[in-house]
Amino acid sequence: MQTLTEQLIENGLSTRVLTDTQLGRLIPGSSQRRYNLVNRAMNAGELIRLRRGLYMLPDKYRSQPFHPYVLAQRLVPGSYVSLETALAHHNWIPEAVYSTASVMPGHKAKEFNYKSLGRFTFHPLAIQAGYFLELVERVQLGEQPVLMARPVRALLDLVCLKKVEWQGLAWLVQGMRIDEDVLNQITGAELRTLKQVYKYKRVKGFITQLEIALGLELGHD
Repeated sequence: MQTLTEQLIENGLSTRVLTDTQLGRLIPGSSQRRYNLVNRAMNAGELIRLRRGLYMLPDKYRSQPFHPYVLAQRLVPGSYVSLETALAHHNWIPEAVYSTASVMPGHKAKEFNYKSLGRFTFHPLAIQAGYFLELVERVQLGEQPVLMARPVRALLDLVCLKKVEWQGLAWLVQGMRIDEDVLNQITGAELRTLKQVYKYKRVKGFITQLEIALGLELGHD
């Protein structure tokens, strides 16, 4: 086992995602020494470089595996799990999802691919200021908390991202394969909240048509 790996485990840091700054506090000596120790651990397969300045130990050196949803929020702080990933987590769609999709603040999409960890995508959306976390909840995955969109927020995030026009409930039931009983769980209060979230008229129009289709246009929950 490499020196750096041993130090991380001994200092109780095996479950953490670590920055260059944190490694600098842990490893005495020059930046060159730290660079050498990091490279040796990476070459030995004992340290994973997530992106520039961000590292973690593989699962075999951790007391618990890092859930991909939690890792997504370490990769892009301020993001939340949404879109198909959240819909699958909430059992709204039957298909298995093999990447972790999140919504992030900002304007430029990001993507990270790892052989051992999978694919992570981050998407900016046109959201009104102050409404980014509407209908987003803190979910506990074992001992690891994560921010995740509620199902209807994840659905409307997907509509916004893919620029979907209203096509009737058929797109949701047949295209997305969302059960009608599940759609009937959507409340008028949720849709009224989401009308304030998105900037685009197309998304607001989709929400209005969804209200009508579900019989919620008169303010009934």
